[in-house]
Amino acid sequence: MSNLVRATTVMGAGTVASRALGFIKAIVLAQALGVVASAGADSFAVANQMPNNLYVIVAGGVLSATLVPAIVRSAIHADGGAAYINKLITIALAVLTAAGLVATLLAPVLVRLYATHWSENQLALATAFAYWCLPQIFFYGLYTLLGEILNARSIFGPSTWAPVANNVVAISGLVAFIALFGADSAGARSVTDWTPGMITLLAGTATAGIAAQALILLAFWSRLNIRFRLDFAWRGVGLRETGKIAGWTFGMIVVTQIAGLVETNVSALASGNGASVFAFQTAWLAFMLPHSIIAVSLATAYFTRMAKHASEGNHDALRADTAAALRRISTLTLWASAGLIAIAIPFARLFTSSFTDSLALAGIIMVLVVGLPAFSALFVILRVFFALGDGRTPFLITLFQAVLVIALVLSCALLPQQYIVLGVGVSLSVAGTAQTVLAAALLRRKLATGVDRSVVRALLRGTVGAVVASLVGLYATYALGGLTASGFPLSGFVPAIVSMIVVGVVVTVVFVGVLAALRSPELSEGWAIIRRARSRKSAE
Repeated sequence: MSNLVRATTVMGAGTVASRALGFIKAIVLAQALGVVASAGADSFAVANQMPNNLYVIVAGGVLSATLVPAIVRSAIHADGGAAYINKLITIALAVLTAAGLVATLLAPVLVRLYATHWSENQLALATAFAYWCLPQIFFYGLYTLLGEILNARSIFGPSTWAPVANNVVAISGLVAFIALFGADSAGARSVTDWTPGMITLLAGTATAGIAAQALILLAFWSRLNIRFRLDFAWRGVGLRETGKIAGWTFGMIVVTQIAGLVETNVSALASGNGASVFAFQTAWLAFMLPHSIIAVSLATAYFTRMAKHASEGNHDALRADTAAALRRISTLTLWASAGLIAIAIPFARLFTSSFTDSLALAGIIMVLVVGLPAFSALFVILRVFFALGDGRTPFLITLFQAVLVIALVLSCALLPQQYIVLGVGVSLSVAGTAQTVLAAALLRRKLATGVDRSVVRALLRGTVGAVVASLVGLYATYALGGLTASGFPLSGFVPAIVSMIVVGVVVTVVFVGVLAALRSPELSEGWAIIRRARSRKSAE
């Protein structure tokens, strides 16, 4: 357990640092381009998101789902898995290079797929951004590949700290952009006002940041004690077994991205008139912060253990780790959800000085984070299936969610433009929660337990605590004047931060108080971990 806590702490610290810089980057980007009703910001958002989406289709989910279990199993080979790793890297580099080149050449076609209703001028701007952004596919892949290999060998820190380099480079580019071309927090800059120099600086530094994030991991390769060489002899080391689950995972990712394509197109209908693609991405950044710090950090450390238990056939240990991960992650994400709902309005003020735009962005954040606990629990559940070598069940679960998302999101196109993205957020939360319930039921049947009574009780206690804490927190925001344009939380950048701190403390005190009243074991476990950490620090 001490190793797990240490690994989680290192990853959590790195994630906090990188996400904090990510928020600074988003705030500076909002000052440079605007957030709501900014056609230029939406154009950049689509172009800069495409490489991530396409990379995930090509290899991202496949690498994340299959590499750790496969590398753990390969450690029993006579060479400690060195040949297996070299072959995997060779395959991945070949695929990523080809994908990056093809996608860049097809930039005009891809942009039209993601924004079918935009004007020709806005499509041209998004395409210009895309030519600079699409090479990110290769570097996203390299980062994931190296990071997962390090994680599989229990070297957890580098991959969580590497995004710091990305954000530093990107922020530097944005500061230079504002210095040279001026800020436009209101989003008044027309799509025809963009020059080649502006496009190159903004999109070029975004890609340079992703490259820095990947290349910095090469400095840690020596810790693996593996000499890398390209190896195109792909027979004889078990790649076929890895390929089976990879095939199902690839299908799962394709289904997810089809749903994402629909989401982006529907969100893009409001571009230039209301909250659209960039506003949704900003809200998603808030949504992903607690998921990354809590769920990804804990689940990544647990995943290596789960893969080891599964490879040894030790299902009792696998069930115990699954239940422990779900209890702890669900409790923490319920607390985070309550906090984000309560501070959504002052948080939105960090990105825009407009009262109306702040409320619009806050509303999207609120409806998204309702689905955060389910989203994070699903992250764990799917990785249990992957550890067991089962790719078919996650595919079917994802197919169910995608069909439901597409149906709900398409209906949002009928809403007034100012409510379209809000409706998309509600759709994702509803579909994601339904998907997680289905996944939990199927996992329980497969493992006989794992999602057991202790998990259900933890969810119920956490939900009660989150509901009470969020209501009290919202009242605290209201008492500070958060629902009026002249109120303290919306009167400036610093008052917004102060309000977030005050409301966050209120939510935390109430949430912990409710858990204590309900005699939550998760709360006791948390205090025990903190005490052990303090004891170790004192001993040092």
